[in-house]
Amino acid sequence: MSDIMRPMAFEQLLNWILTEKKQAGTVFGEHHPYYADEKYNRTIFGRRLETPVGPAAGPHTQLTQNIVAAYYTGSRFFELKTVQVMDGAKLSACVNKPCIKADDECYNCEWSTELYVPEAMEEYIKAWFLLKVISKEFGLGSMDGFQFNISVGYDLEGIKSDKIDTFLNTMQHAQDAEIFKKCKAYLLEHIDVFEHVTKEDVEGISGDICNSVTISTLHGCPPQEIEKIAMYLITEKGFHTFIKCNPTLLGYEYARKTMDEMGYDYVAFGDFHFLDDLQYEDAVPMLTRLMQVCKERNLEFGVKITNTFPVDVKQNELPSEEMYMSGKSLYPLSISLAAKLTEEFEGNLRISYSGGADYHNIKGIVDAGIWPVTVATTLLKPGGYDRMAQMASLLEKEGDVFEKVHVEKTCRLAREAKTSPYHVKAVKPLPSRKMKKQVPLLDCFVAPCKEGCPIHQDIPAYLQLVKEGKYEEALEVITEKNPLPFITGTICSHACMGKCTRNFYEEPVHIRAMKLAAAENGYDALLEKVQAPPVTKAGRAAVIGGGPAGMAAAYFLRKGGMAVTLLEKTGALGGVVRHVIPEFRISSEAIDKDAALLEKMGVDICLHTEADSVEKLKEQGYTAVVFAVGANKPGMLKLESGEAVNALEFLAKFKETDGNLDIGKNVVVIGGGNTAMDTARAAKRTQGVEHAYLVYRRTKRYMPADEEELLLALEDGVEFMELLSPVKLENGKLLCDVMKLGDFDSSGRRSVLSTGEQKEIPADTVIAAVGEKVPSKLYEANGIRLNERGRAFVNEETLQTNIPDVYVAGDGLGGPATVVEGIRDGKKAAEAIIKEALSREFESCTDEAVIYERKGNIADMHSGSEEGGRCLGCSSICENCAEVCPNRANLSIHVPGMEKHQIIHVDYMCNECGNCKSFCPYDSAPYLDKFTLFADEKDMAQSKNQGFAVLDKTRVKCAVRFMGETSVWEKGEESRIPDALLRLMEAVCTEYSYLIR
Repeated sequence: MSDIMRPMAFEQLLNWILTEKKQAGTVFGEHHPYYADEKYNRTIFGRRLETPVGPAAGPHTQLTQNIVAAYYTGSRFFELKTVQVMDGAKLSACVNKPCIKADDECYNCEWSTELYVPEAMEEYIKAWFLLKVISKEFGLGSMDGFQFNISVGYDLEGIKSDKIDTFLNTMQHAQDAEIFKKCKAYLLEHIDVFEHVTKEDVEGISGDICNSVTISTLHGCPPQEIEKIAMYLITEKGFHTFIKCNPTLLGYEYARKTMDEMGYDYVAFGDFHFLDDLQYEDAVPMLTRLMQVCKERNLEFGVKITNTFPVDVKQNELPSEEMYMSGKSLYPLSISLAAKLTEEFEGNLRISYSGGADYHNIKGIVDAGIWPVTVATTLLKPGGYDRMAQMASLLEKEGDVFEKVHVEKTCRLAREAKTSPYHVKAVKPLPSRKMKKQVPLLDCFVAPCKEGCPIHQDIPAYLQLVKEGKYEEALEVITEKNPLPFITGTICSHACMGKCTRNFYEEPVHIRAMKLAAAENGYDALLEKVQAPPVTKAGRAAVIGGGPAGMAAAYFLRKGGMAVTLLEKTGALGGVVRHVIPEFRISSEAIDKDAALLEKMGVDICLHTEADSVEKLKEQGYTAVVFAVGANKPGMLKLESGEAVNALEFLAKFKETDGNLDIGKNVVVIGGGNTAMDTARAAKRTQGVEHAYLVYRRTKRYMPADEEELLLALEDGVEFMELLSPVKLENGKLLCDVMKLGDFDSSGRRSVLSTGEQKEIPADTVIAAVGEKVPSKLYEANGIRLNERGRAFVNEETLQTNIPDVYVAGDGLGGPATVVEGIRDGKKAAEAIIKEALSREFESCTDEAVIYERKGNIADMHSGSEEGGRCLGCSSICENCAEVCPNRANLSIHVPGMEKHQIIHVDYMCNECGNCKSFCPYDSAPYLDKFTLFADEKDMAQSKNQGFAVLDKTRVKCAVRFMGETSVWEKGEESRIPDALLRLMEAVCTEYSYLIR
């Protein structure tokens, strides 16, 4: 394995494009071709431009196939990846890999082409020809409807070097270049492969490739040097010219304040670059002079916003000390700089834009007169290049001629960016979407939502049914694994939504809401059909505790054919959900409906019945006992003086009295979890309470509560008192130590340090939401062995204790947990008792074409059943790693005899950027862990990847590495290699031979 990419020959590229298009209707895996309409044409640099958008100088314009994929999906303005004197192996050695992390805001630590400059030039010329012919062959637009813009850096001496000078001259006039003549000759010799391209079309392909340049300069480059570079390229070379400008022009204070206010306070950067880079007072006169020089020569001039914004590596984001920030966090800075320059020059300075442009903001940018717009981060996310087609369609506008940048529209964009939900950082960091398992070599498609759900609900299946209005059928799928659809449809912590791939688009599919929709609309019909199963299993089971875990255990035991009694000490089922969680979170009626489902299943429910002895239960004839008693031992908070009320006790009294409690005007809740949020919201609703404060020793970002619960508390008026550690309660005031966040440690976590200061908060009542403890004494009394933390020892697979046929489930096992984790435990114990699986799997049946149509498209938020139409069907088609790879090095292929597509990794196309690792739902890096196609045996020997090199595609003969052993296999021979892998290699040789170098 090497991170050095191998450019493909022109003939291989052309064969690949035409063959794939004919066989699959795609080009480099892209499903959304964009067909340009000439009525939307624009003009820039004296040339036609069908859409004002394209890929930025970066990972998407480095190789020919990248440029082709971008064009196919709607790009028409290509800012080719920057070239400079340092190139090839020397530059590659300076770029630490992986070099891209784009799972939320984006970071990278690479900056210019990793190819040698002559190689880069050949890639761009090959792409020039391919775009010309596929535009005509596939009817995508005019052969002259796109433009290449070269990007060069980083100093005048380097730009004047023979290497870069040859590049500039050739890109201006390439007719005499060997690669140009070779590409043209090949096309003419193989004109019969086309249906619509003629010899005249090929002969008419101009060698005048680029007439515009974007100047990229290193941080700290003095204004005199920048101006000299620009003057040289304008006066000596005759290029229309853009100069990249950096948000450091805004000043450190502005940038720091903006980032902090938008939730990016953790993004670390000092004032060094702000002081060392081009200063605003130097930039304005320089730009004024260059505008005049270009005007005199009838050349267009402008700025490219933005160049790069360097920040410090603090949380091991990338293996470097400094990295460049882009994407949604860069947008407010970039558009603010655009607004500042637009005001300064009264709209007369042309702006080419990058820096966080995407579907959500690109129309506003272009409508303000700022174009062309180039993008990168959005294409690095799932959907990849296919996202471009939607953006290109958004920008279709007749008769749009550039006159000047609109000042007020640009300033409005800058103002709105700072509060836009698409650019403000979420209050809480995004949860990891990784599963704790290795990606398999084959059949890696998986629904992260289902895998993230503790009970593995068949989410894609019931989403599709809800979308179709088949609520009863959807509820049947849900209750196959989940007997509490109303409770989980209302208050589930929805880990599934944290795993949803839609998080990388706009927001997750509202899975919990769809479950509730199925419950509300399908309940009556389902309940009518439910019948108590006959008792077919020997013995009787007793379940102690009627909370979610106990309800689930009883439900599944009956479902499995065993007689079961559910023993609940209170007068109603539901446990904490019933007696503690406030009515404003979930109604009693919703809980009643789930309880009624158990009754209909034939569960013997005994209320007002306390059971605490296994021995007595066995004397009564019970053969199995499940303790599902919850974590009912109050957690305590010790203060130097004064006492805190327990949160669960308060919540129970609040619910019992409907908030008619005397707890004073000022209430302080200590804690940062979901219970603390419920407590603070309930306190705010309590009669007579004017202020409900929530005290936590860290900031909101580090609170364990779900973001949704935290935001609801804020909406209710809870006053968050961050960075405070409680000390003592005296005279109606809570004294707290003032804390501060320390630096990041080696794990990327920030420490908390005392400032030495203290702060008082008015407090008539202090409530501690610090977690409950398991009932250790109850377990000890029944002979159940405990660990040093007082928790029951159980078999993790069965939840059985050291006592035969006695089990522990729910909060009482490991402490406070979620409802769905309680259901998981109850089902696990029931299956151990019944000794068989008690649920079936349901597969989603969404049509493949429908799924591919959804991919790449940002969706408007739906309500009701239509929300299911946003599901990307990951359980049958994942392909994240293929979509996000700029180089197309991860490919989805069809293997005869295998129902679903398979992913292979192509070694020679990969530069180990690592982007696929960010988006693979497994705890894996596809570029290292998927079955790999190597160019030859030498490349395979340099890699540790499992994979193969084709030795003879006609005979289907391959060198193969599998499970650490290397061998040679030829079709028809016996092999220890799995048959599916053999078929995959055969498919590459026969169906995908264009991949073989």
